[in-house]
Amino acid sequence: MKRLAILGASGHGKVIADAALLSGWDDVVFYDDVWPGRRENGSWSIVGDTKTLIENIGEVDGVIVAIGDNNIRQQKSFQLKKALLPLVSVIHPKAIVSKHTKIGAGCFIAASAVVNVDVVIGDFSIINTAAIIEHDCFIGNACHISPAASLAGGVILGQRTWVGINATVRQLVKLGEDVLVGAASVVIKDVQPGTTVVGNPARILERKKKC
Repeated sequence: MKRLAILGASGHGKVIADAALLSGWDDVVFYDDVWPGRRENGSWSIVGDTKTLIENIGEVDGVIVAIGDNNIRQQKSFQLKKALLPLVSVIHPKAIVSKHTKIGAGCFIAASAVVNVDVVIGDFSIINTAAIIEHDCFIGNACHISPAASLAGGVILGQRTWVGINATVRQLVKLGEDVLVGAASVVIKDVQPGTTVVGNPARILERKKKC
């Protein structure tokens, strides 16, 4: 029996659990640092915290981190990877993913997402419901492409960048690391690292100062 451990008892985690069971996993259990104060996540049990998961490495066949915050998801994934847990990606059977796409470890691709030819998706990234990633895009580690967001061909995303729900990025545009694209925004030119952009066309709302 194939058992998947999901770290992060969230609504997003429930979506991953549902997709995992539809794609061949036999059992799903949750781990979360709120345990033992909380022991259920919808239809699934929360059986321990991060420490428990690491201590019981032999009880699961794969693990994925279901935490929306890109920084925390990346940190937790690195922690599990260092502990030699088998990080796996989960792809919903109703996602359309080209066989010529490269997908890193610990990724999730949701139902109705489309990932076209020669796309590269870095580790720990989320391609959410009905998102569209066109040909030749590069998605850095720990990115999140929100539901119904669209990246045209050749878009490049630095690590930990988040493209909001229903947002659009024009072809060949480059977004740096830690960029946040607001919901329904339309990005038509490159965005510097650490910048939040909103609107149509997208304009700078905030830029993080370098330390």
